[in-house]
Amino acid sequence: MAPAALFDVDGTLLDTNYLHTLAWAEALAQYGHSPAMARIHAAIGMGGDQLLDRVLGDHRDRSQDEEISAAQQALYGRFWPRLRAFDGAGDLLRAVAARGWRVVLASSASDRDLAVMRRALGADDVITAVTGADDVEASKPAPDLVRAALDKAGADPGEAVFVGDTLWDIQAAAHAGVPCIAVLSGGWSERDLRAAGAVEVHEDAADLLAHLAESALGHAHTPAGRGTATSP
Repeated sequence: MAPAALFDVDGTLLDTNYLHTLAWAEALAQYGHSPAMARIHAAIGMGGDQLLDRVLGDHRDRSQDEEISAAQQALYGRFWPRLRAFDGAGDLLRAVAARGWRVVLASSASDRDLAVMRRALGADDVITAVTGADDVEASKPAPDLVRAALDKAGADPGEAVFVGDTLWDIQAAAHAGVPCIAVLSGGWSERDLRAAGAVEVHEDAADLLAHLAESALGHAHTPAGRGTATSP
């Protein structure tokens, strides 16, 4: 079996992290909360439940959590016509697939959001599988999403690499025993991503594509060294 390249979507392949931040800020404001936008942005990549814990504190009144999350989803929907893939994102997926990797989109988004995201990405021709909200019980930094992506790919942790943009991606991958390549396009610093354990850090999808030959994704082999390259 070919190894699996597991890709986070928001902030990694699509330029959406700041749109999510704005939608969360507006949703929270509707319910009387006004945390700093930077605080919200630092929690993007977590699931809504864990994001609210981090932004508002885990000792808060949780009775409005579902309403706040639903408001965020509705507000984020306004941005759908503006969703765009980062330069080189689709080409990166095609180049990785051409080197023999199974490409899996690892997202906990709803089916509705996933459909919009996939249209914006425009790379369904090389995507082997996709995870969604129904595939996980606990959101990042729990490892559920990474494990679900591995299951979809039919791969073991030692046969995979995860690509993400946040601390939460790196932690989730580590908990699942999968190395993580990080990109800076989600707004985290290189220092923070390397300190969290990223095995590589690239500016964005286009930069990873430009340096693919030297990357852990450069050849169709497992990180442990099994297998052979299928294309230059």
